Amino acid sequence: MDIDDAKIKEAVERTEILRVPKQNLATFGTTNIYYYLVTEPAYTELSPTTTETVVREGRVIAEKPKIVTPYYLSSLEGFSANARRYFDQLIKIYGHSVPGLLYSYRNEPKEMNIVSDNLLAVVSKLNDGINKRGDPLTAIIKGLDEMWDIALIKFIFEMTRRSVGDNVRQMGARGLLTMDEQGIPADARMRIEELFSQVGHGEVDPRVLKDELDRWNIFAEYEDRFLNLFRK
Repeated sequence: MDIDDAKIKEAVERTEILRVPKQNLATFGTTNIYYYLVTEPAYTELSPTTTETVVREGRVIAEKPKIVTPYYLSSLEGFSANARRYFDQLIKIYGHSVPGLLYSYRNEPKEMNIVSDNLLAVVSKLNDGINKRGDPLTAIIKGLDEMWDIALIKFIFEMTRRSVGDNVRQMGARGLLTMDEQGIPADARMRIEELFSQVGHGEVDPRVLKDELDRWNIFAEYEDRFLNLFRK
C-alpha cells in the first residue's frame, strides 16, 4: 500500500455520517440531498489550540436509477481496460442480460465557510437549524479537511447501499425488471420511449437517444423511427 492509498484508507475510516437523510433515494425520480460537510482545518495540527471548523455546503443530485445489464455497462465510455475485462467476466458468469441498477450522481458545491467554534458546537447548531426547517433530505458529514471529497463519496456509497433494496423491490413490483426475448428490461424500453418523446419535442439531443439504442445494441430495431424524427 503506497502513501496515497494509506491516506484514502484513513479518510474513509475517519468519515462519519453524523446526520442521515430520513428518506432513501427515490426509485422513480430525482433525489436532491443538501449536505453540510464539516472538518477541522488542516492547520490545526500546527496550532492545536485553534477552535475553528470548516463547513462546506452543497447538493448531491441522484438521478432516477436505471435498470441495466452487464452488456449495457460494457458499452459505457470512460472505463479502463481492467474495468472492461471485469465487465467481460460478469457477462461470462451471469450472462448478458442479468438486471442491475445504475445510479448517477452529480455534486453541486455551494460555499465554504470557516466558523470560529469547535466542530461539536457547529454540528449542534446545524442540527438545530435542520430540525426547525423539518428538511428530511439534509445530511451532515464529518471528514478530513485535506480529503473532504472522499467523505462525500463515502456518503454517496452509503446512501446507495441503503436505498438499493427498496428501489429494486419497487421496480420489481411494477414489472420493470422483466426482460423481453432480446434481453432488454421493461424499464429500458420505457426509457427509450421517453427519449423518443423528448427528442421529438426538442428537449433532448438526438445523440443521447442514439447512444442509448447503441448501448442496448437495438438501433436497427428503431432505425426507421429514429430517422423519421428528422423528416418532419
